[in-house]
Amino acid sequence: MDITPSRIDLGRLLDRPGDDFTDEDSEQLRQDFTRFMMRYKFGMEEIVTKLSILRDEFAHLHDANPIENISSRLKNPDSMLEKMGRKGCEPTFDSITEKITDIAGVRVTCSFVSDVYHVFELLTSQSDVNVVDIRDYITSPKPNGYRSLHALIEVPVFMSNGEVPVLVEVQMRTIAMDFWASLEHKIHYKYREDVPQSLLDGLKQAADTATELDVTMERLHTEVKTAGALPLELRRELQQGSDVVPDEAFVERLRHLDS
Repeated sequence: MDITPSRIDLGRLLDRPGDDFTDEDSEQLRQDFTRFMMRYKFGMEEIVTKLSILRDEFAHLHDANPIENISSRLKNPDSMLEKMGRKGCEPTFDSITEKITDIAGVRVTCSFVSDVYHVFELLTSQSDVNVVDIRDYITSPKPNGYRSLHALIEVPVFMSNGEVPVLVEVQMRTIAMDFWASLEHKIHYKYREDVPQSLLDGLKQAADTATELDVTMERLHTEVKTAGALPLELRRELQQGSDVVPDEAFVERLRHLDS
């Protein structure tokens, strides 16, 4: 649905004076931009509500809760303006919608890697949720050690003038992954593009340690959950496996133990 066909000037929306805008023009732009951002706010809140329902259900009706924390954020105009420049984005709502896919973001923190995939399956199996893209940085971490499951999810938002499909970026990670990502963000924010190599090396080492922690916690969690009933073949893999990151088949088998 077309919000407005006109070009926009976020600088003007940020109270930076322009030469060709009247007060009436500026007010209309503010209203158009507010309406545009409200779509993303409502889409984000819809995802948060879906996850909160799952968390509350597990808290009251199941033995364990896979969701530790849910947080959300909406890009502010300054951040939008900066990303428009980096993406070479035209100053139109259509261009922003197409090129900036993380306007609305939701982050889910879980205790275990298997919980991450379990929550993802529960969320994306809902009939009004459409998965547009998945980037699995848990199975394939970034070179700096970053690990997380990223998904672009489209949900319908019902405004007064009709239904609008809205993209929300959902990030799912373990507590260890989230702790590492928070530290990495703080370091890069402080040093911008000039992070000392010693810190980069330390971050990579910390990422490897966080991965080992996740694998160990998953193993202990599985042993406690199965209470000695773990199949012999799987038990041997847990005891003898030397790989830090389990392969996809192994993670899938762990996931099925929870069902």
